[in-house]
Amino acid sequence: MIVTTTPSVEGKKILEYKGIVFGEVISGVDFIKDFTAGLSNFFGGRSGTYEEELIHARQQALDEMSHRAGQMGANAVVGVDIDYEVLGSNNGMLMVTASGTAVVVEP
Repeated sequence: MIVTTTPSVEGKKILEYKGIVFGEVISGVDFIKDFTAGLSNFFGGRSGTYEEELIHARQQALDEMSHRAGQMGANAVVGVDIDYEVLGSNNGMLMVTASGTAVVVEP
């Protein structure tokens, strides 16, 4: 599956538009990760635990979007956009949404 943020695939003609596809992931941040991130914030530096969670959630959203595009008969997703939101009463949830247009491109 070709996944790109561009509106087309270089060197390939789009043969058919299948529709808009989404992949959504909502991930909770647990106490240990929150505590470790707090230490990074206090002492300075990057929070590896939050970065890992963000990377994992983003990849899951892209994988889910690609899977749904494949179910529609697409072999590529163009115009991909990724959005991030913090949810919950204590901002303890991270939502990552990947969206794009499922298409069939020439082989």
